[in-house]
Amino acid sequence: MAEAPAYRQPRSSFRIWAMVGLSLLLANCTVVPKGKPGPVAPPPPVEKPDSGTLPSDQARHRVALLVPLTGSNAAVGQSIANAATMALIDTGNKSVRMTTYDTALGAAAAATRALADGNRLFLGPLLSEDAVAIAAAARKAGVPVISYSNDAAVAGNGLFVMGFSPAQSIDRVVHYAKGKGIKRFAALVPSGVYGRNASTAIIRSVESADANLVAMKSYERNAKSLQRAVADLGRSQQGYEGVLIADNARLAISAVPLIRRMSNQQARVLGTELWAAEPSALTSPVLAGAWFASVSDARYRTLATAYRRQFGKAPFRLASLGYDSMLLVVKIARDWKMGERFPADRLRDEDGFVGVDGAFRFGPNGVAQRALEVDEANPAGVRNVSPAPSNFTEQ
Repeated sequence: MAEAPAYRQPRSSFRIWAMVGLSLLLANCTVVPKGKPGPVAPPPPVEKPDSGTLPSDQARHRVALLVPLTGSNAAVGQSIANAATMALIDTGNKSVRMTTYDTALGAAAAATRALADGNRLFLGPLLSEDAVAIAAAARKAGVPVISYSNDAAVAGNGLFVMGFSPAQSIDRVVHYAKGKGIKRFAALVPSGVYGRNASTAIIRSVESADANLVAMKSYERNAKSLQRAVADLGRSQQGYEGVLIADNARLAISAVPLIRRMSNQQARVLGTELWAAEPSALTSPVLAGAWFASVSDARYRTLATAYRRQFGKAPFRLASLGYDSMLLVVKIARDWKMGERFPADRLRDEDGFVGVDGAFRFGPNGVAQRALEVDEANPAGVRNVSPAPSNFTEQ
């Protein structure tokens, strides 16, 4: 585990800061030195779970950050941890102590240690199976969990899901396309959990948009299976005007030429939130004109610049979840009485919260609802075609 530093709270309130926007804060925060970047700061040290006890601290709320710090997802987990630490610094926090626990050593064991250390809130874990593994113990202890997973199926009963939901991005892009005159949809979905969730989302979104889903085919992630699925789309008796590829942008680059050659030369290509994580792929001429929905990158780019200056490398896109979850905690901590349980009811604020990824709030099912924009892929650079609402009253 590793301790995050605490800093003095600025006089201006967090609510005022959130309204004026992230870019102003980051331009003046201590982690962004002006002029040439200083020496690269090493990541926070990580202690083994059995390495002694935490320092006594009666003046700050204990919050556990549960992310992988070793193993195949270590770089993603460290990026989230670094960004969460930046949020503590940027807000001048003095009421929250964050301790990081390595879930790669076992999520249940990490949660057990975090509970023994007196933490009253869990941020993370990253993976849905890890969230399931820690849910029962956290629930028994009255400790809410704000997971970074995007699997809505694990949400509820004290477990909140903060990850980017494929269902919301699909619904946003389908309704946008319907508003542009597309009434008949087709879809390509990969096998696996993401594909199954996407399939359900596509069916519901097309239905709620009062449009028609004329064909949907699944595939394994290999060339022969993808080609077979595209060919099956072409055999649909009804023509389609839009085709949603529920996979990453690089897979879409392989699929679109097949669609044009074997199935439909004119259909508008649609994507999901996965595309936002691959900006270099979105300049491929193959995807020119394709639409996809995601959170806005405007504030994230400012965060990424500050992160690179502090740590000497670019963050993973999911780092914003670490930053925003800590902003959320610091805000709520203003009314969190010392020694009491984390006030989980505050997470259900209907007005929502503002962070790096724009406006978000937790719905009745515990899944983060987000204000999404629609972007168009283009060789000259991604172009915004439908801005994200700035709050939930605009939706």
